[in-house]
Amino acid sequence: MTAQDELEYLKSLVNQLNEKISSLEAKAKAAVKPEKTPAQQLRTILVGPPGAGKGTQAPRIRDEFCVCHLATGDMLREQVTQKTKLGVEAKKIMDAGGLVSDDIMVGMIKDQLENNKACKNGFVLDGFPRTVPQAEKLDAMLSDRKEKLDSVVQLVIDDQLLISRITGRLIHPSSGRTYHREFNPPKKANVDDVTGEPLVQRSDDNVEALTKRLKVFHSQTGPVVDYYKNKGLWHPIDAAQAPSVVWDNLRQVFTKKS
Repeated sequence: MTAQDELEYLKSLVNQLNEKISSLEAKAKAAVKPEKTPAQQLRTILVGPPGAGKGTQAPRIRDEFCVCHLATGDMLREQVTQKTKLGVEAKKIMDAGGLVSDDIMVGMIKDQLENNKACKNGFVLDGFPRTVPQAEKLDAMLSDRKEKLDSVVQLVIDDQLLISRITGRLIHPSSGRTYHREFNPPKKANVDDVTGEPLVQRSDDNVEALTKRLKVFHSQTGPVVDYYKNKGLWHPIDAAQAPSVVWDNLRQVFTKKS
């Protein structure tokens, strides 16, 4: 074989290899799931009284659907701790004994949607809105962003069952992780599974305080539920069932919407 023949042979091999590489790359791209489009994104609100299971289900929604979990109580504490503009404003109001305005709370949610990368595929909102004016302000903010809610899921459960659940609840203060002495005990009694730090019971996790909180919840939530019913977004789920069954029902709501 002459040098010219050998050169032509090697060029032929290179061409064949390039074609093979292109073919394999095309197959690999076809096998990768396409990135979620806006129509497939999940924007939902999880509604439920204290102890209904929002703290159990919201992280599962977050992980399964790759969205951010916006627990407004946690967001407020974080903004105050980080001394953001909204946090400083909120702290002044709270220090004076006032309630943080709806505009500040919606501003905090908007800030997360704009700056939290975890929110790019959507969100599960927990703890807001609690009133119809809050719901209207949330809708207006989402509309400005050319977005809208996909669903509003209410975890429905009898008050007496809730009280029995909550009086056994234990909390890891710094992370917000929740446990239950009977239904979801920590691996070691009264100790957080992740950090080994002590768990506490909230001072208002007692029958008298809970009864008052539930009364307030029902009086506030009724009009909010009606607001979303009228929009065709409301989905009730029986939260007295096992957490795994509740999760299956939640997934059905979200996958139908996707």
